[in-house]
Amino acid sequence: MLDRQLAETYAGWFRALADATRVQILNLLAGHGEPMTVGEIVERVPVGQSTVSAHLKILAEVRFVLVEQRGTARLYRVNQRCVSCFPSAADVVMGKAPVAVEAVCS
Repeated sequence: MLDRQLAETYAGWFRALADATRVQILNLLAGHGEPMTVGEIVERVPVGQSTVSAHLKILAEVRFVLVEQRGTARLYRVNQRCVSCFPSAADVVMGKAPVAVEAVCS
């Protein structure tokens, strides 16, 4: 059985991806390859700036997205470590793979 902390981490990941707009934002960032500002994301996702910001906050909380400050701009990019270990999280939860604590996003 998964320990509680790991189960909570994985549950947070699944909650973060339980919204289609967040999935679209993560996909956009992953495909873009370069950090993007909120404004650049808003140009490509059909929702307003405050909504994009709220979704980015949730993605950043679970560390799927990393934020870096450049002057007055905040740039968002995919945390490759998190994204690469997410598929194994689903396998671990479903009992198809052994628990690999080092795979937890940090």
